[in-house]
Amino acid sequence: MDVSRQRAIFRAGSRTYFYSALFFPAPVRADVSILYAFVRQADNYVDSLPQDKDGFNAFAERYARALAAGPSGDLVIDSFIDLLRRKRFDPQWVESFLYSMELDTHKQEYRTIGETEEYIYGSAEVVGLMMARILNLPEAALEPARYLGKAMQYVNFIRDINEDQKLGRTYLPGAELAQFGLNSLRPAEAESKAEQFRRFIELQLTRYRQWQARAEEGYHFIPRRYLIPVKTAADMYRWTAAEIEREPLQVYRRVVKPSRARIVARVLYNLVTAR
Repeated sequence: MDVSRQRAIFRAGSRTYFYSALFFPAPVRADVSILYAFVRQADNYVDSLPQDKDGFNAFAERYARALAAGPSGDLVIDSFIDLLRRKRFDPQWVESFLYSMELDTHKQEYRTIGETEEYIYGSAEVVGLMMARILNLPEAALEPARYLGKAMQYVNFIRDINEDQKLGRTYLPGAELAQFGLNSLRPAEAESKAEQFRRFIELQLTRYRQWQARAEEGYHFIPRRYLIPVKTAADMYRWTAAEIEREPLQVYRRVVKPSRARIVARVLYNLVTAR
């Protein structure tokens, strides 16, 4: 199957994931491109300005019809459904993913960590589950795979605070802002209360690191030829977290991401050191 379109969507959507995934064997790399193209396509509808709610709804409907009745003519959807069947994805994982994407069309604030975790399950944990199936990992690896998706998504929330504010969204638990004397995550508020903002971010990064540690408990389930790119992506999220912790207010000035050179260098390091 020619997955050049999916690969192009993948490349445009995530530098870290794309360049890490280059080091999977070719068949796995193709399947990862199919998965990422599907989730990115849905995400693009709800994250566009202006938001394309109708486009997202039509995408979700095409997926449902194709799953029930056969090919839709949409290469991204049809190749994903083929992947779903080949790798035995639970269709409920996809429903949870689409539910979280649908939340983005109307929900703007997440007051508690419980609300945030509900969103993360559909937006990231199920993607971790699908990745585990693509890599043919044992059932015992599924929970760590969920935690890896969860940890990475949480770094995204921290990294993308400013971008999400522009979209009118606050994924980090709003109830925790008050603990630090913050009324919002708007730039002016964070900059005028820099120390409070720093301590708020430290709490969020502590949570990320706890989830990442749970994810790493499952690394021993991953064959070495697959562990290299998985670990590299996780290492780049760890670098992003450390960079933000060094100067939290920079999230309002730039999107903190590793360079392509840094990603490739980490791949080479992991090739030498990963067991």
